[in-house]
Amino acid sequence: MCYNSAMRESPGPSPSPSAVKKWVIAARPWAFPASTMPVIFGTVLAVVIGSARFSPLLFLWALATMVVYHAAANMLSDVYDFRHGLDRDVTPVSGAVVRGWLTDRQVFRGAALLFGLATISGLLIAWVAGRSLLVIGAVGLAVGVFYTVLKAHSLGDLAVFLDFGLLGGAGAWVVQTGSFSWLPVFWTVPMAMLVIAILHANNWRDIASDGQRHVKTVAGLLGDKGSLVYYGCLIFGPFVIDLAFIALPRIIGGRLHPMPWTFLLVLLALPNAFNLWGRAVRRASPRQPMDFVILDGATANHNLVFGLLSIAAVILEGFLRWR
Repeated sequence: MCYNSAMRESPGPSPSPSAVKKWVIAARPWAFPASTMPVIFGTVLAVVIGSARFSPLLFLWALATMVVYHAAANMLSDVYDFRHGLDRDVTPVSGAVVRGWLTDRQVFRGAALLFGLATISGLLIAWVAGRSLLVIGAVGLAVGVFYTVLKAHSLGDLAVFLDFGLLGGAGAWVVQTGSFSWLPVFWTVPMAMLVIAILHANNWRDIASDGQRHVKTVAGLLGDKGSLVYYGCLIFGPFVIDLAFIALPRIIGGRLHPMPWTFLLVLLALPNAFNLWGRAVRRASPRQPMDFVILDGATANHNLVFGLLSIAAVILEGFLRWR
């Protein structure tokens, strides 16, 4: 659940920083927007669409719990990759194990501690917000703990789709409303697809090295050309889905809640998507040497922009309702 750039630094342990910085690096905070965006999105949905009374305390509590959980998952993934020889070269966003700042055993213990803290925190939130949060939290925790196993069996994409998308949005809704709804699950799908795109860009770049170590990823199964098609679906699909959620309920009627027209704001991110697509298409002869190598990082930035625009769309809808 951590997304690495492949820019290689000089091998060997880096100069040892302070203990605090070591653990911050181990947690990989630059990846947190992938998990926090759905929480913020689900919260504003609950207030604007679900008419919930906003609880700042519960929101910050849930957000902090997600950050702790994500840090634990990042650390556990770092340990797995190091122990299995998948991550031995130091990169600008490498964890503390690869850099030689912390041992894999130390980071494993740190991950276990953070998983424990996130679990206790989640149980307390569920006690306050509602029992339906227990199911969401239990599934999310199981996916996080067994992520390394899922990743080894080509299920890493599904894992991040659930944990850093659907479950985060649904859980945030429950925290504010006290009840479950499918609306945040469906409306978070576009953002969740972009989280998969981040992971896929990383795995696509590493097809050759993963294959040598017998690591199965969706990118490895699809091959280079299939991965291009898959990536295109992941970065352009969110726009199509949002437009469908806006238009179809208004056309076919029924009980489906249409997305507000304000979600057309996400189209402002379309140029970013085309830029990413150009990088992917020109992967064999990039305009800049690192264009494809750091495609995962560029996709993460696009995910952040798309997420912020989605959140802004909900807030704008609320403003238009309440003025």
